Amino acid sequence: MYNILVGGAAGQGIDTTVSILEKLLKRSGYYIFTTRDFMSRVRGGHNFSLLRFGTEEITSHSYILDGIIALNEETIELHKDKLNKKGFILCDSSLEYSDPDLNIIKIPMTQIAKELGNIRASGSVAVGAVLKLFGEPFSYVEEVMTSQMKDKILEVNVKAADAGYKSVESLFEHLEGGFSDYMLISGSEALGLGAVAGGLKFYAAYPMSPSTAVLEYLASVGNSAKVLVEQAEDEIAAVNMALGASFAGARAMTGTSGGGFCLKVEALGFSGIAEIPLVVVDVQRPGPATGLPTRTEQSDLKFVVSASQGEFPRMVIALRTQEDAFYQTARALNLAEKYQIPIILLSDQYLGDTTACVKPYDVSKISMVNYDTETEGDYLRYRLTEDGISKRLIPGKTKHLVAADSDEHDERGWITESATVRNQMVEKRMKKLDGLCDELLEPEFMGAENCTTLLLGWGSLSGPLKEAVQTLNRNGGSYGALVFGDIYPLPQKQLKKYTEGRTLINVEQNATGQLASLIRGETGIACHDSILKYDGRQITGEEIVAQLLEGGQKS
Repeated sequence: MYNILVGGAAGQGIDTTVSILEKLLKRSGYYIFTTRDFMSRVRGGHNFSLLRFGTEEITSHSYILDGIIALNEETIELHKDKLNKKGFILCDSSLEYSDPDLNIIKIPMTQIAKELGNIRASGSVAVGAVLKLFGEPFSYVEEVMTSQMKDKILEVNVKAADAGYKSVESLFEHLEGGFSDYMLISGSEALGLGAVAGGLKFYAAYPMSPSTAVLEYLASVGNSAKVLVEQAEDEIAAVNMALGASFAGARAMTGTSGGGFCLKVEALGFSGIAEIPLVVVDVQRPGPATGLPTRTEQSDLKFVVSASQGEFPRMVIALRTQEDAFYQTARALNLAEKYQIPIILLSDQYLGDTTACVKPYDVSKISMVNYDTETEGDYLRYRLTEDGISKRLIPGKTKHLVAADSDEHDERGWITESATVRNQMVEKRMKKLDGLCDELLEPEFMGAENCTTLLLGWGSLSGPLKEAVQTLNRNGGSYGALVFGDIYPLPQKQLKKYTEGRTLINVEQNATGQLASLIRGETGIACHDSILKYDGRQITGEEIVAQLLEGGQKS
């Protein structure tokens, strides 16, 4: 397994360089796992991507580096200490940096690009050099670049890559992998693709990092997928547009980050009382207020579980991986339609912006629930039923009046202040939880079945926890992990099976241990210790291992 870092200032073409590199390496058969660390600015600052690749599944990023591609001197200064003994630093000849203890490889990237007539092609020089350093063939370069570039710049970039390839000697051996036929997709793209597969017809959002990637992806496929995508004027408009579209019969979703979710809360309650299906995506970032707009955190869990005044059924699903994001998003649209409730999908910047290899999705696993188109006799939109689910007709497609109101209402949908009817309607809505609980997916267990220490996590910590457990058990440990996807209502079968008699440690990207608090409140099960990280950077599998061996203390 290899790991390289590409770093520089915003505007230096880091994303383009990494995007081409990861596609080339996947084409060679490698499994790819790429994370991005960037500042909230258009120019300057320090940004970098970590591209990890190998011949087996990779589930977490790492800061132990085999190579650094430095587009400026600051990148070298900040990351040189993370290089392993065989590691190299690749940079432009114009950088004056020198260190006899480092393997610094300087090539005239800028000069080569200038001679070819396009200064921006310097990144392609670096791409070619990296391929050679890792013993990779040059044969896929034109194929991959053709999919990334317009014809007028394709030729010069292929020549630039060729010049970079010829300017260095190999340091590492090519490894044979079997992942060339896998998809390479980010968490936000997987979420968007899952929504399309789940029958999404309308998506409304206001751009807010890091959720904007979902909006951009759906906008890019909207015409071909027959999804109407609307960039609303604000968050409140976006969620109400989605509610209107859903009321009119379209499967609808809206997306945002934590600050935007705050503005959507009143409409979330409207979805609950009016029983209008709705899926809300919250791609989390550190708060409160503006917080760290381009960083990651898991601090919205307790907020979304109780968001909006009053009581009504809702479901919260935390997305764990690029594979999980696809299937869970499709499932969320289906469950929202079936139970006529709001469902909240929790992603975060780490999962949303990380690209990884995924086995091609199987759409046959996705089932669809459709509403009734007609009914005999009187139609009662909020008819009292055993399961709390009333027949839902679509206005304009039926002879019946289809009512909806944010006030409490009777079975017809007419406003009421009757104490008896109020009780009936609250109980009717809450009955949906009985059916919903029967459909909950238990958390994924990984590790040693007879483990003595059990780690509890949720969402995007799935990958780092998996790597940590594997590492610990390879070295003689006795560890397991439960990683929650469905998180509210809280599935409890696996908890009761695995927690008794074991040391429990919750691992979370927040300061207060929100999952541990939820579990204790719902079940009485208390964790013995915590590993918490809240600096805006995702914890790695290696960091989890280190903290466990040091005693599992808070970070």
